Amino acid sequence: MARGDGLLTHDLLPGEKSPQDACGVLGIWAPGEEVAKLTFYGLYALQHRGQESAGIATSDGRRLLVYKDMGLVAQVFDETALNSLAGHLAIGHTRYSTTGGSVWENAQPTLGNTAGGTVALAHNGNLTNSAELRDVVQQRYGAQAAGELSRGNTTDTALITALLAGDPDHSLESTALEILPELRGAFSLVFMDEHTLYAARDRNGVRPLVLGRLERGWVVASETPALATIGASYIREIEPGELVVIDADGLRSSHFAEPDPKGCVFEFVYLARPDTTISGRVMHEARVEMGRLLAAEHPAEADLVIGVPESGTPAAIGYAEASGIPFGQGFVKNSYVGRTFIQPSQTIRQLGIRLKLNPLTEVIRGKRLVVVDDSIVRGNTQRAQVRMLREAGAAEVHVRISSPPISWPCFYGIDFATRAELIATGLGVEEVRASIGADSLGYISEDGMIAATNQPKDRLCRACFTGQYPIELPHADQLGKNVLETLPGLEVGPAGMRDADGVPTGLSGGAPDALSRP
Repeated sequence: MARGDGLLTHDLLPGEKSPQDACGVLGIWAPGEEVAKLTFYGLYALQHRGQESAGIATSDGRRLLVYKDMGLVAQVFDETALNSLAGHLAIGHTRYSTTGGSVWENAQPTLGNTAGGTVALAHNGNLTNSAELRDVVQQRYGAQAAGELSRGNTTDTALITALLAGDPDHSLESTALEILPELRGAFSLVFMDEHTLYAARDRNGVRPLVLGRLERGWVVASETPALATIGASYIREIEPGELVVIDADGLRSSHFAEPDPKGCVFEFVYLARPDTTISGRVMHEARVEMGRLLAAEHPAEADLVIGVPESGTPAAIGYAEASGIPFGQGFVKNSYVGRTFIQPSQTIRQLGIRLKLNPLTEVIRGKRLVVVDDSIVRGNTQRAQVRMLREAGAAEVHVRISSPPISWPCFYGIDFATRAELIATGLGVEEVRASIGADSLGYISEDGMIAATNQPKDRLCRACFTGQYPIELPHADQLGKNVLETLPGLEVGPAGMRDADGVPTGLSGGAPDALSRP
């Protein structure tokens, strides 16, 4: 069967996409359980974190197997594939690319050799010192890079896997404790060898990672719903700067760095599932509260509050509660629009957003509407939504956004547009309002957003709103999705390979200077 090319997502508007998280990760150590199937269902619960590729690695104590491909979890795995992944130990991954193109070679888990066997690794986040680590790999292994780097993998995940190779005098655990402090940026990792499951989180805890308990084992996952899906009970979060090791002797923990929590506030706004709990706060409750505060900060005279499904709905509920304006369903969403490898016709592209959303004409005709969404990136989606609502007979359209203006890119695991493409970079609120065609526009304040999370301000990363990056960034030419494909000196696979955007890997392209230009 031909592999999917990864060229199309469910976002059909040309040049427009929602903020995308890096990945979802999951690890299971459970003798006597069908760990591959448990991992499959756990990844199913994490599908929202990445829709480009999926993979599972398992071990039966003697050998380690990896199965991965492009597409959604349910597209990649079937009963035969899962039955072939025998063992008591597994890790899994769903990917959205933030370093390296969306190609099969970059699917995870990555695989590498160690002094004592094999390692498979899955990563959620984004490293900021990939160029520096690339030099370390080159010095250690020569111009021909180690492991998957020499077979076309152009991700920071492959760099970590190569660095874990170690030497005969070091176990994988001791090697990890040496390597992890050298990684800068955001990383929530699950990795394994033939016998042991490992989990690690960067010292800032940017991306979530939680620990759960099965009756006969342990689970580590990006979000709490993955635990519930497979019948595991929540124990605690993996702490920032912590390495957890699980094997036949039980669970043990050590810290490789001093914690300095800077959790991503955008997890609360949009990225995590609404039923996820982070730092004691349920995402749905936080988003409803954002809506309440948004209503207080930006009231509107209107007849109906509607949310943009699904991400805007909780904040819309909160806005309606606080304002006293009735909440209603103004859009119908096609629940089955997901990742596809079928290129749309020009006619369908022109229809664009209507494949995903359609207005309920009888509900909105003649009404003054408050339309609540989680964020504005380029503005194309909101422009299309406002136009649809007006065509359906809305008298007024007042747009309310449950996050502040996004005017800076993320280098810690979210794929925003480059700074020049973000509509809020060059335009004020009134100019954005005019651009999308709304009668009024209001964003929640930074203080309001933070208050809704119930987290201390100094424990949250807000860089995409403020431009203040809590983890030091390298020079601009060492940043960007294609950084490992554009840096000279390291052989990273066959010439002519291209990423999902058609950018040749190994050649200059993409947006290496993401801070200033597309």
